[in-house]
Amino acid sequence: MHATGRQSLAGRTAADGAPLHYERHRPEQTTLYRLVQQHAASFIAHTEASTGAELPRFIKDEFDAFLECGILAHGFLRLRCGECGDDKLLAFSCKRRGFCPSCGARRMSQTAAHLVDHVIPHVPVRQWVLSLPIPLRVLLAAQPELVTPVLQVVQRVVTRHLLAGAGLKADEGQGGAVTLIQRFGSAANLNIHLHCLVLDGVYRCDADSAPAFIEADAPTDDELHALLRTVITRLMKMLTRRGVLVEDTGQTYLAEPDADGEEARTLRPLQAAAVTYRIAFGPRAGQKMLTLRGAMPREATARQPLCADIDGFSLHAAVRVEAHDRKRLEQLCRYITRPALSDERVQLNAAGQVDLKLKTPWRDGTTHLVMSPLEFMQRLAALVPRPRLHLIRFHGVLAPNAKLRPLVVPQAPQVQEQGTEASAAAECEVETLQPRPNRISWARLLKRVFDIDMQHCPNCGAGELKIIAAILERPVIEKILTHLGLDPQPPPRGRAREAGQD
Repeated sequence: MHATGRQSLAGRTAADGAPLHYERHRPEQTTLYRLVQQHAASFIAHTEASTGAELPRFIKDEFDAFLECGILAHGFLRLRCGECGDDKLLAFSCKRRGFCPSCGARRMSQTAAHLVDHVIPHVPVRQWVLSLPIPLRVLLAAQPELVTPVLQVVQRVVTRHLLAGAGLKADEGQGGAVTLIQRFGSAANLNIHLHCLVLDGVYRCDADSAPAFIEADAPTDDELHALLRTVITRLMKMLTRRGVLVEDTGQTYLAEPDADGEEARTLRPLQAAAVTYRIAFGPRAGQKMLTLRGAMPREATARQPLCADIDGFSLHAAVRVEAHDRKRLEQLCRYITRPALSDERVQLNAAGQVDLKLKTPWRDGTTHLVMSPLEFMQRLAALVPRPRLHLIRFHGVLAPNAKLRPLVVPQAPQVQEQGTEASAAAECEVETLQPRPNRISWARLLKRVFDIDMQHCPNCGAGELKIIAAILERPVIEKILTHLGLDPQPPPRGRAREAGQD
């Protein structure tokens, strides 16, 4: 699936007018890969030595899987053209959700296509974005099980607003939404916030039980401000009932977390530092990240429409997509499901420090964050979500077991994947024998998003590529790669070094 480095090719064709063909991404040549390759072991050793506790296993597994992602020496699929006999090798991917740009890009395209084709009805959709103050970001990072009740509060408030706008009572209509829980900011900081794609109206069942959609009016700035106040009040009450917030003499503060476990001594400091743009461990522990200002500072802009800010909370609802504009809806879905990092934004300067380029300059003109390789590893570790943590949630009529769901979701015809496309999908998904329902192969995604032809042979242009073998055994891997003149050994991993050597 390693096509993230080919996004600039979208919509273009070769000089002779033929469609562009997929070229394998080579992760070992990227700065991000080399940083993890050389410094991951040192980061793990230094963190565990500083805290006296072991780093969680799922974070170590994330680094290990990333170093094997896209490397032919760890196994691959072998495809062959039925016309000219040309072979093509497709490396397996890690399929992780932390910081791998390649797998993140594939998941982004897959999720966006699935939501548009099979989930979100052909009705107007409004994006509601809730950002939280820093203490609550730290809380949700440490206790991700609290994301569910927080999201329930937000959905109830927004749904009741839409019902009131439609003149309906709570039992007379139903809303629907898809929420993407985004865990990062543009600076690779840990920033848990909610992107809710809410159907901009409600469904009401007629006498014949057929759902009819009633479109809602856009909220006013005053209404949005009132909605945010309601959300804040209910969130504070809910978190206080659960014992994670404590009220004392008119002040509200976070309850002291359990600091006895190994995770509390390793993962929580990493998360708290990543939320506050600070450094968790090492010689500069507790200090702010160094910044590089490469742009002119901007003056404070006027208040944005449909954006409310209260005490560190922010609610934004200005983005709306019309019912017919499915292309823009897919672009919005891709934006909110994008990976945390891209290879192009991570570079090394002459001093061997990491320059992380921001997607958009900050108001003070900051364009880059500068950190040591070990400090950058701390950022990557904090971005790794826990296993089995669901980052996409469905609500109302779009919930999996909702009675109205089969009546409102798009009824797209099932497209029979050709054998070549199903085979190409195995580059990122090994489990091709039992494909998921409505699954779109990676070959179709490349064609849909980047207009890159993965199906036909790049050598002759006429034949179809078909899978002939999955190469997993080490002797066979070495024999094939050596015959093709490729390195049969995986890139060597760096050993743990003293902190002063990094």
